[in-house]
Amino acid sequence: MPYNNTKALKSQLDGINLSTTNEITQRIQNYPITKGEILELIKKYDTKSICSLANTIRNTCKNGPITYSRKVFINLINLCRDTCSYCTYKKELSDYDLSFLSKDKALRIARMGKLLRCTEALIVTGERPEQKYPEFREWLKKYDCSSTTEYIEQVSNLILEETGLLPHTNAGTLNYDELSILKKSNVSLGCMLETSSERLSGKNMPHEFAPSKNPRARIRVLENAGKLKIPITTGLLIGIGETLEETIDSLIVIREINHKYGNIQEIIMQNHIPKYNTKMRNYLPPSHDLFLLTICLARIIMPNMNIQVPPNLSPKLYSTYINAGINDWGGISPLTIDFVNPESPWPDIKDVKGATEKAGYRFRGRLAIYPEFVLNKREFIPKNLWNYITPLTDSSGLVKEELN
Repeated sequence: MPYNNTKALKSQLDGINLSTTNEITQRIQNYPITKGEILELIKKYDTKSICSLANTIRNTCKNGPITYSRKVFINLINLCRDTCSYCTYKKELSDYDLSFLSKDKALRIARMGKLLRCTEALIVTGERPEQKYPEFREWLKKYDCSSTTEYIEQVSNLILEETGLLPHTNAGTLNYDELSILKKSNVSLGCMLETSSERLSGKNMPHEFAPSKNPRARIRVLENAGKLKIPITTGLLIGIGETLEETIDSLIVIREINHKYGNIQEIIMQNHIPKYNTKMRNYLPPSHDLFLLTICLARIIMPNMNIQVPPNLSPKLYSTYINAGINDWGGISPLTIDFVNPESPWPDIKDVKGATEKAGYRFRGRLAIYPEFVLNKREFIPKNLWNYITPLTDSSGLVKEELN
């Protein structure tokens, strides 16, 4: 595909009626849309029209089923050195729901997930808790570990070898060496960019006391994962004080990283839900129209990308996101809650399947690594992991129908 990121292309949007979306779709396929063109599009057309364009692009560029990953959520360590103004995942040593999950307990969850046909073990921790909590450093010593990453490696290998579930870890801003360690046992990793705006790290802003959320730190993780050929999931958190222009900037940053390394496997568009026990409890969530628009922009900016919206964060509205150009629902667990958003239960997988099929699309399970990598980017997958991937997949790179 031709790509020009050094000189703005002459706009071809002028005079085009979005009712003829195939013409624009072809143009966006051939040349990445520029920021100026995106702003022009938003100025000229309403969200419904832009959704029509995004939907056509998805149907052209990602014309397969709408997918999901059947998973267990392993809440390994929920201490964190950072404090985000909207987060309830972080706990303190005195909290009743503090989690120091032993290897045995983590393995037990994975085994129960295996019985429920899960294929992904999502392993989540807070940001480098060993840097803030000496009690946690002492706890790690029981496992001959000096860092959270070393412990994650042990848990990942145990789950992989004992259950065959594929680990996918989200542990924040891992450095190059830590990413390299986890590559051996994790088919993919996750690191949410959330925003590329450094403004949100300023005084009285959501990331003021969260140095790991500085966009430069997050971008470094995505780039290092690219250098190491690690498939990685990232995304944006919508409604934490960013402007629409900053959302566009963030999506373009992700596009540039993926153009350079080809390792971004998925963009999560996540709507912020204000929580009563956080500093941002009085924030309004993003309006449905605004959130729809940002989903559409993700598809328009990255036509061939996997775009996901978590259905549990919009229980009555998630089916409307199908026509905004998504092609994935993310991880859904038949066993464990969403520990990051515990007030938002997963919908029943059968209900998500029904909503997807009602909209006219097939519903299929995928692994924690997308089919593009299984089929066409095999160099991103360490040789030892193929022993676990191959028994789970069919010729499409998706999960075998009997495990769906």
